[in-house]
Amino acid sequence: MTPTLYLARHAETVFNAAARMQGHMGHTPLTRNGIRQAEDMGRALRDLLGPKPDIALWASRAGRTMQTAAIIAEHLERDFFDIRADDRLLEIDVGDWEGRSYQEIVAESGPLLCAERRVFLRKPPNGEWYPDIARRLSGWLADLDPARPALVISHGITARVLRGALVGGTPFEPGCVPLAADAPQGTVFRIEGGREDAIHVGHGSVDGKAKGF
Repeated sequence: MTPTLYLARHAETVFNAAARMQGHMGHTPLTRNGIRQAEDMGRALRDLLGPKPDIALWASRAGRTMQTAAIIAEHLERDFFDIRADDRLLEIDVGDWEGRSYQEIVAESGPLLCAERRVFLRKPPNGEWYPDIARRLSGWLADLDPARPALVISHGITARVLRGALVGGTPFEPGCVPLAADAPQGTVFRIEGGREDAIHVGHGSVDGKAKGF
């Protein structure tokens, strides 16, 4: 059984604003707009969960998710050191594209994204593909306490793979894993019993000019 999950996409970073690939990058700081997004997420969760909620706190080890989680934890009156950082929640590994601008990569090798689905058209060189993310997330799900709700701060593509596994989605290509629809940065979903509700819709980007990978 999977516990009730509150799944959030991290707030905007300087790389998002510049349309640069992040992937597994250790730290790309939030913009001022991103800090506002994280504050909004914290307020929404505080309104829903109240102070000091008995809820597990998880985030990927990336700086952008930990910074978002730190702001949310303050709103919830929870200790930052309660947050469990886990590499299995990291964004898709973009391999050789990491740190580069979308414009550069498109000029070199052609279109990167399917505009309709807002997903990569091909596997990043020396990076991951969607089933790779699903495999690491399945191990993370197995480690959750089914009796304790969890708040999870993750990333755009990773959250879509996780939501696809838990509430359903459409495979991008035959034999691929189901992917849920995209959501703006700063959005928080409640996932329970195979259903999801957006309890807070962020005001960050959704598309890949795509600020968010």
